Amino acid sequence: MDVMLLRHGETEWSRAGRHTGRTDLPLTARGEEQARALARVLTGRSFSLILVGPALRARRTAELAGITSYEVEPDLWEWDYGGYEGVTTPEIRESRPGWYLWRDGVVPGDAGHPGESVEQVGARADKVVARLRSAGGDVLVVAHGHILRVLAARWLGLPPDDGRYFRLDTGTYSVLGHEHEEPVLLRWNAPLDCDAPAG
Repeated sequence: MDVMLLRHGETEWSRAGRHTGRTDLPLTARGEEQARALARVLTGRSFSLILVGPALRARRTAELAGITSYEVEPDLWEWDYGGYEGVTTPEIRESRPGWYLWRDGVVPGDAGHPGESVEQVGARADKVVARLRSAGGDVLVVAHGHILRVLAARWLGLPPDDGRYFRLDTGTYSVLGHEHEEPVLLRWNAPLDCDAPAG
């Protein structure tokens, strides 16, 4: 079985480098182009399970990519960045020099953004991985950069914070699979030229 991962298209905050966890932002015009371009990697594919994160940016990406039927999976919410929601890394480093999300974590925010540790994100990813492994066929997942990075690490049996090694840009696709029954990365962070004609 293969697991295809789609990271949602660009938003204003992703373009600006602002941490976007639970804030529900729409795609930019460029993000919508990226989402439409993703349809090309889905052509001719069938999936036994399609899971999409609950945020508008994930659902809209799925729909623009031509996915008409899917299940919203709450465990595919992006990392809850707590008090760092909407803040860029350079801004955080003004008060915490050298801060690095994967090592240093987040500070608590308000009631809507309490924050999560990487271990908590990993626990959510583990629930999704369990669903993927029991799907009985190829699977498609549409979600966010950090949760998908953690999910890939857990697919490979690595600690959640090893997601730091898997950079993932907006509007890209990746594929998890197996080699000799062992989990592997088949493709990662593959871009599509959203200006190219579909076909």
